[in-house]
Amino acid sequence: MTDDVLLVHGGTPLEGEIRVRGAKNLVPKAMVAALLGDEPSRLRNVPDIRDVRVVRGLLQLHGVTVGPGEEAGELVLDPSHVESANVADIDAHAGSSRIPILFCGPLLHRLGHAFIPGLGGCDIGGRPIDFHFEVLRQFGATIEKRPEGQYLEAPQRLRGTKIRLPYPSVGATEQVLLTAVLAEGVTELANAAVEPEIEDLICVLQKMGAIISMDTDRTIRITGVDRLGGFNHRALPDRLESASWASAALATKGDVYVRGASQREMMTFLNTFRRVGGAFEVDDAGIRFWHPGGPLNAIALETDVHPGFQTDWQQPLVVALTQASGLSIVHETVYESRLGFTSALNQMGAHIQLYSECLGGTPCRFGRRNFLHSAVVSGPTKLQGANLVIPDLRGGFSYLIAALAAQGTSHVHGIDLINRGYENFMDKLRALGAHVELPAPVES
Repeated sequence: MTDDVLLVHGGTPLEGEIRVRGAKNLVPKAMVAALLGDEPSRLRNVPDIRDVRVVRGLLQLHGVTVGPGEEAGELVLDPSHVESANVADIDAHAGSSRIPILFCGPLLHRLGHAFIPGLGGCDIGGRPIDFHFEVLRQFGATIEKRPEGQYLEAPQRLRGTKIRLPYPSVGATEQVLLTAVLAEGVTELANAAVEPEIEDLICVLQKMGAIISMDTDRTIRITGVDRLGGFNHRALPDRLESASWASAALATKGDVYVRGASQREMMTFLNTFRRVGGAFEVDDAGIRFWHPGGPLNAIALETDVHPGFQTDWQQPLVVALTQASGLSIVHETVYESRLGFTSALNQMGAHIQLYSECLGGTPCRFGRRNFLHSAVVSGPTKLQGANLVIPDLRGGFSYLIAALAAQGTSHVHGIDLINRGYENFMDKLRALGAHVELPAPVES
């Protein structure tokens, strides 16, 4: 149990308007990309979330000047004086973030060396970093493991290479992009991730002077250049936060307009949202999501890499599926432990059973390995308030949705974790009419 607790009085539909800004899965990576340039960069539509603050601090430790721009949500990043940072400072500032691993390539190019502390992140399944280091070795880096972390050096200019990912990992694809753009020669990356945030990062790098092409078979080719300049870029909107608010509207029988939401990056989610029985309306400024009344439909759902149904959409939508009539089947193929959050939903009155078999879809890499990565959700069920401890970012927001949809009061512990990816979520909840409050401090 942690001290940051939120009291949620459930049973009230969420209604009103909120705004989403730039994607959590793009903005911090674009900030890292600024390290590669020899001119200032301007990044717009930046959300005020913890991951952004972590990267900002790490950049400043390495001599990058980071300040506000002319408009709200704009950062100006000047890498003119990149320098080595104190190991202890890096370790202390990085905390549990995994983003420092993406500093490796840019720092090797700028300084010839880098330090990476032990990495954290959400506990939702395997996210091995060994592959990141193996990729960097292929570029020509040397890596020494010490008790405090990994020390990397580039004795000479990194050189292009051929890499085939065993799985289209977003993090590994970002690592290759941020390293290959200044490496000598051509880098070919097969089985790459092609998420919208990856495409937007490629747009950022191209604006800086990079030469990058994407083939239809998930192959990315990067021709290294001798120098990169700055960029002026508006980050694409956060499709994962947008979907979270859409699921909250559905689970609470509400009506929420998400200003900034974009149809193009959410087409797969919107199709599923409609199949469940949700309604939406798209305009130039955002998307309105609402529960049109009547029963929701049970569905079979399988997560996958883009353009499939994103794993980060799964947890919030599962809460809505507890209110659908019949049996829904959910097959998680991206993170083997992501369904662990459902045990708390069962304590609230949901009927969710987990299985190690690949249910409702094609066999995946987790099949026959004793990972509980499939779920059967039986509904509709009445949820009751409970004591909840947030396990990870998306699971945490899903607990908030469940508490809002439940009857009675829930105590949600560990809410600070939600600040990693949801900007001003408390203000947004209150703007939508949610009855939430911080508990009164206990007098000693």
